[in-house]
Amino acid sequence: MKFLLYSLNHYPELTGIGKYNGEMVSTLVEMSTDVSVLCAPPYYPEWKIKREYASFGYVTETSDDAVVYRCPLYVPSNVTTLKRLLHLFSFSVSSGLRLFSLFKLKPDLVFLVQPTFFCAPATLLYCKLTGAKSVMHIQDYELDAMLGLGMGGGKIANFLKKVESWIMSKFDLVSTISYSMIDNARTKGVPDSKLLLFPNWADVSFVTPDTAYESFKERLGLEPADKVILYAGNMGKKQGLEIVLDAAESFKERPDLKFLMVGAGAHAEVLKGLAKQKQLTNMLFLPLQAWDDVPAMLAMADIHLVIQKKGAADAVLPSKLTNILAAGGQSIITAELCTELGQLAEKFPGIYDLIEPESAPALVEAINKQLANEETGHNLVARSYAEENLDRNKIIDRFLHDVQAKLSF
Repeated sequence: MKFLLYSLNHYPELTGIGKYNGEMVSTLVEMSTDVSVLCAPPYYPEWKIKREYASFGYVTETSDDAVVYRCPLYVPSNVTTLKRLLHLFSFSVSSGLRLFSLFKLKPDLVFLVQPTFFCAPATLLYCKLTGAKSVMHIQDYELDAMLGLGMGGGKIANFLKKVESWIMSKFDLVSTISYSMIDNARTKGVPDSKLLLFPNWADVSFVTPDTAYESFKERLGLEPADKVILYAGNMGKKQGLEIVLDAAESFKERPDLKFLMVGAGAHAEVLKGLAKQKQLTNMLFLPLQAWDDVPAMLAMADIHLVIQKKGAADAVLPSKLTNILAAGGQSIITAELCTELGQLAEKFPGIYDLIEPESAPALVEAINKQLANEETGHNLVARSYAEENLDRNKIIDRFLHDVQAKLSF
């Protein structure tokens, strides 16, 4: 099969969609799939294009035996709603022009990752002209996330929803990463015959509970007896990470308790400024860590945090959770019961502690509860779930089989 991945994000981004795309491509190549990639230069989560890609132009390179076509885009230093829309639109224009120069590729399948939905019309036209089959893979419902955070409403929102439903119905298949997101696609009018589950994964053989972390902890300047509460991932507005700072302030009298914030994002500098104002000497900010250090970082944490605002958890299943589960982490998740995260907590009791979003008191209570838990150590429920459901090769192989069966390749 000749496979064209069309996505805003790709390797060497170390987190989020770019990470999953890079791992998917390398696995597909290992499975003897002919893969090409149409994407932007790496910029996420720092919201700054990496230095080696800084020139504003088109770049063609080879990575993991896949040809990668990089397209320029606008990356705002200060992300606002309008600037984010311009950012997404700029990629749709530049990548759309590049897409229509690639007729000679003649792919069997074009795999468009949402975000960005702006690229959907060009994808459908390209597939019609080349005879390729089309798959829209939804990592994040852009419109739902926007409306969930109060951006837009009324007649405009209803019109956009109709456009979204119409475009989604034109794809040969629509895949997404969770059962609740499958249900969402169904409510948008996508028939069951076109729906596929394609969940995110973890490297369960690389990220394990037994990874030695002592030297990594020492390198960070932490004491062996320190308890580490870890948030690792994107630091954007939709996370609502201010409650972590409020929780850290509540534990100022616990010198052995350290809040570790690892990552980058559009809201990172704001959070650092707030932490400085609150004089949080028990909070440490670090950039994204090298992938080789991730297993040690995850194994080191006594408590993991997955923080989101209300509404955002309905639209997005956080990618950071898969590796936390693989590491057998004890974790606290902010989400409502009706979300995918809530359903998973009910189906697998003990996999993590689910608490009310946007509530610093609830977070403090959950941290105290986990610190008081005498059954310390690995979360066996989390690790068992990861081994059975999050193995990368199994997930990608099953997805390819399902696509070929539905599209008669």
